[in-house]
Amino acid sequence: MAQWRKKTADEVYSKEEIEARLKEELPHWYFEDGWIRRKYKTHSWKGTLMVVNTVGHLAEAAFHHPDLTVSYAFVIVKLMNHAAKGVTEKDFQLAKKIEEVIHWQPGKEEGTALEGTPDDPRFKYLKYD
Repeated sequence: MAQWRKKTADEVYSKEEIEARLKEELPHWYFEDGWIRRKYKTHSWKGTLMVVNTVGHLAEAAFHHPDLTVSYAFVIVKLMNHAAKGVTEKDFQLAKKIEEVIHWQPGKEEGTALEGTPDDPRFKYLKYD
């Protein structure tokens, strides 16, 4: 049974609710200093830029904007509702969408014509969990 209840879009979750929800729904994300966070490891600057652009597109479409730390081989995404001064439903929903899109691997889906990237270092861009 969940140790949290779903709140309205701008209600702030407690630390305990955030940690329980992350454990249940977003196990690669963690809570630190008031933000939910995720580090995406990449193979190169090219992969880092692809992650940044993907997160940027999703955030802009949602009109909910994360803070990003960008380096050669990783991107850290930090989400917190600035207006509410805490983590809200908006943060969880955007984190789920980011996770879904960043980790999409069509080559692992049945019945798709999309092959996904070859298992070749020249084409790798993201280090999947």
